Amino acid sequence: MENLRVEEAIEQLLMYTKAVQEAETVSLLSANGRILAEDMKAERDNPPFDRAPVDGYACKAEDLAGALPEKQVTLKVIREVDAGEYFDGTVQHGEAVRIMTGAAIPAGCNCCVRQENTDYGEDTVQIYKSMEQWEDYCFQGEDFKKGTVLLKKGTKLSFIEIGILASMGVAEVPVIRRARVAVLTTGDEVMKPGEELKLGKIYDCNQSLLAARLMDFGAELTRIDKIPDNPQDMAEAVREAAEVSDLIITTGAVSVGKKDIMHEVVRILGAQRIFWRLEMKPGMPTLFSVYEGTPMLSLSGNPFGAAVSVDLLIRPMIQKLTQDDTLRPVRKKCTLTNDFGKSVGGRRYVRAVTDGETVTIPTKIHSNGILSTMAGCNCLIEMQKGKTGSHAGEEAEVLLL
Repeated sequence: MENLRVEEAIEQLLMYTKAVQEAETVSLLSANGRILAEDMKAERDNPPFDRAPVDGYACKAEDLAGALPEKQVTLKVIREVDAGEYFDGTVQHGEAVRIMTGAAIPAGCNCCVRQENTDYGEDTVQIYKSMEQWEDYCFQGEDFKKGTVLLKKGTKLSFIEIGILASMGVAEVPVIRRARVAVLTTGDEVMKPGEELKLGKIYDCNQSLLAARLMDFGAELTRIDKIPDNPQDMAEAVREAAEVSDLIITTGAVSVGKKDIMHEVVRILGAQRIFWRLEMKPGMPTLFSVYEGTPMLSLSGNPFGAAVSVDLLIRPMIQKLTQDDTLRPVRKKCTLTNDFGKSVGGRRYVRAVTDGETVTIPTKIHSNGILSTMAGCNCLIEMQKGKTGSHAGEEAEVLLL
């Protein structure tokens, strides 16, 4: 298949992408950002006892009838209970227990009086306010009851869910294994950042760009490597990567030049070629193949093309692999604040900045080989084929990054 529309390409990509089924158990803090592999059910009530929500005195509401600032009620203080302590006695009429927030309320009490409404007494306490039964009183299981499913399988864990799991007493969490992705770049003209740049060479930005974005998506990088412009070398790298990866991403060497080796690599591997070329700019010379069940998406070597493709094409694949619904693309209709004069021969994606209501296109170079002008951009504008230009005030289709 050649010259597919973006929607058709994504359909093919997802058809050959299989959701990760394997689960693993990780420590509580390591589970942040991961996807639950099973329902999480409470094994006990929380709180596990009736609990004081205030600093003050636990007592019987009946003993406080008619209490006012000018008509105090005096109770005998029989014990102090701090948070973490437990008093197994029973409070009788005319008695009170000095209590701190979070402490277990002793038997016989049905309210807690805030210390601000008392004289802070130690042996006896004068109380200036009447109370209703169960006022300022937290019941056992008020947060959740034993047997309640608190978090469903497929939930993405954030700091809130981590806190809930901690309150359940969970120290290790069953989560879906991360998507394993290899990033292989090719091009004898590129060098690794940190190396002394030689004449005729450029630094490889695609590798770092793709790796960083894949980590944003929660992927585990199985291999990050630059391979020489040699079909046999790249084929061997793909073979090795396929043994440990759910997805292989390559950049460069997908067009029709002398050094565009990926077509030959597919032939050497005996991989199934699914499509080549898309009706989109940048990223038109995209090649998709499957090697022994492992999908391999080969992207253009243009930096902006790689930046567009990672969100437009790779993101849905990672979403399916990880079952992470937060990775689903988010699109909005926004109002353009400035003009963009270039005509659109095919569907085009333009870097831009949005505040959620309006969208602005940077007035700088928009070449596919230029990445620097994407700094600060948080979206792409999708322009449809045949459009002769865009103008301020028009509605634009925006893909949030």
